[in-house]
Amino acid sequence: MRKLLTISLSVLLMSYGCARKDYFQDSALVGPVEQEKNAKWDSATVVAGKHYERGFLHTFFWGKHYRKVWAQPVTLPVFDISKMHGGLSPEKMGGGFQTTSLTLENEQGKQYALRSVDKDPQEILPKGLRKTFITNLLRDQTSAAHPYGALVVSGLAGGAKVPHSHPRYVYIPKDQKGLGKSSAEFQDRVFLLEEKYEGKAAITGYLGNAKNLVDSKDFLEKRFSEHSHQPDQLSFAKARLFDVFIGDWDRHEGQWQWAVYDTSNVTTYSPVPKDRDQAFFKFDDGLVPWLFSRPWAPLKKMKTFHHKVAFTKGYLQNARFIDERCLNEVTLEQWEQLAMQLQTQLTDSVINASVEMLPTPAYKLTGEEIKRKLLSRREQLPAIARDMYRHLSKHVLVPGTDKKEKFIVQRLANGDTRVLVSQLAGDEKERNLLVFDRIFKKTDTKSISLYGLADEDEFILTGKGQKGIKVNIYGGMGEDDVKDDSSVNGWGRKTRVYDTKQGIEIEKGKETKIKKTRDVRIHAFDREGL
Repeated sequence: MRKLLTISLSVLLMSYGCARKDYFQDSALVGPVEQEKNAKWDSATVVAGKHYERGFLHTFFWGKHYRKVWAQPVTLPVFDISKMHGGLSPEKMGGGFQTTSLTLENEQGKQYALRSVDKDPQEILPKGLRKTFITNLLRDQTSAAHPYGALVVSGLAGGAKVPHSHPRYVYIPKDQKGLGKSSAEFQDRVFLLEEKYEGKAAITGYLGNAKNLVDSKDFLEKRFSEHSHQPDQLSFAKARLFDVFIGDWDRHEGQWQWAVYDTSNVTTYSPVPKDRDQAFFKFDDGLVPWLFSRPWAPLKKMKTFHHKVAFTKGYLQNARFIDERCLNEVTLEQWEQLAMQLQTQLTDSVINASVEMLPTPAYKLTGEEIKRKLLSRREQLPAIARDMYRHLSKHVLVPGTDKKEKFIVQRLANGDTRVLVSQLAGDEKERNLLVFDRIFKKTDTKSISLYGLADEDEFILTGKGQKGIKVNIYGGMGEDDVKDDSSVNGWGRKTRVYDTKQGIEIEKGKETKIKKTRDVRIHAFDREGL
């Protein structure tokens, strides 16, 4: 069987040959452009991706996905740059490796993103593979995404009180002018138009009294400069739980903006999700994608939107970097409360109304199926929340900042571990500020990593416990002090101190193990080092 499968796959792969220059459809238009009575703009009958239609053999190996929806004619408004949102003008080209996008701005300074619905992932491949059949295979798997799913997400997010954009799908005609030098890249295709939540100009009453909108890079730089900048961890946990509910597995740090709020002495950053391309993803309905998306396989993160949520860890893979830094205070009880809150907010009427926002022909093909799956996943939210907590609590990061801090680790008699972090006063007029206090349960947590970052920090470990949690200490760039007076019954030393040439003074205890490293990056707390 395995040999037959290998031979079949080899024959199928060779049949692709080189990457096709004419892979994508010539035109999205399949019907006349019409002016509806009393309508603000013309409408057109279009298809998002006729080229994804394939025969039985291809879909058996590579999946049915949403091919019928991509090839289904739907009626969309014709983009009119002089009318939509009060009139728009092009500002700058954008987009990642797969998406064509353009930033537009109206007279009030509010910005909108015009993003291609169809993707071309060719640029993510090494140059040597871009002219091979691999390019065609990657392009073909774009059909696993629902071309109109963002409409449903917007409705659901509104019901769940999760910040969201208000997308509109449009057809850009062949003769569309006013899109700048790159007009040809936009003409005769289907695009998604939505507001951009970037910068002060994007703030509306929808975001309350926010004073700014920043990206994750700016937020994290502030977060690790001093403790007066903090994420709203409960809001982020709710948004991440909502991600799993809709099956959106691609939530890395680039997929978030952060609304900035001043609250007493702390600046709080509340998450604003963006780019909902992977919601309702349907990937494992072909033999090859099914094999590659198993929990032991390389594409396990590409999660299919099923009735039952299995292998929750896959939904956390792409978001690991941002999750570790913004969810380290959320307890199991809080995760469960957020799940029940979402269950209450995502009523049957909210789900029905949201799915019915799909274009009618697309709804007929997938609407009822998506409804049933959403209703099933809603019932699983408490179990999903517990599973997310379990994965996120296994190995926890507790970072300091570039200011002076004191980390206190108390090993408790039952094997649990309490961690307290205080920002030390800069002068006599100030007081030490307790910024972190959490008890980690030995049944949930295997390791806690403390990062001092810059300046001179103190790490104090005390107490005696049973089979305690491993504590990793990364002093950072300053001259740090570590005093380990803790004791743990059980095999192996439970304190690891990672030392560099920057120097760190250590009063060793019987639990202390010093590990020398020349890799300064892990002390600087950057992506490559973790």
